[in-house]
Amino acid sequence: MTNVRNWLIDHTGIGVSDIHRSADFYEAVLAPLGASAIMRISRTFGPADKGDDDLGGVAFGIDYPMFWIDVFHPHGVKQHNAFRATSRAQVDAFHEAGLAAGGVDNGRPGLRTGGYPPGYYAAFLLDPDGNNVEALFRER
Repeated sequence: MTNVRNWLIDHTGIGVSDIHRSADFYEAVLAPLGASAIMRISRTFGPADKGDDDLGGVAFGIDYPMFWIDVFHPHGVKQHNAFRATSRAQVDAFHEAGLAAGGVDNGRPGLRTGGYPPGYYAAFLLDPDGNNVEALFRER
């Protein structure tokens, strides 16, 4: 984080239809960005492990849980989440990992134009529920 004031969201999340499938997808796409699953909860909000049948939520982050997937919120509303990368290589690796994990290409890695700010390098995927997931690197 170069400037804490640029990070105004404490945490966010989305509902998913298959928590295990989505957890595998997000573990794959967030790993190149340095994030991993750092907390899991059961459907009764207690601690849970990766393979638990009653897995209710998975939180991803680096130092704290900042992005959640869970079974408690509605799924299928086609949300958009963008994750900040620190290099073009991370954006490329995010996209590659997402395709390998079953994601659908929704915009190959590259510089964006047409309303995007200069130096906006991004890639887009659709997750298992059709949500648009983006990794971006803002070149200065």
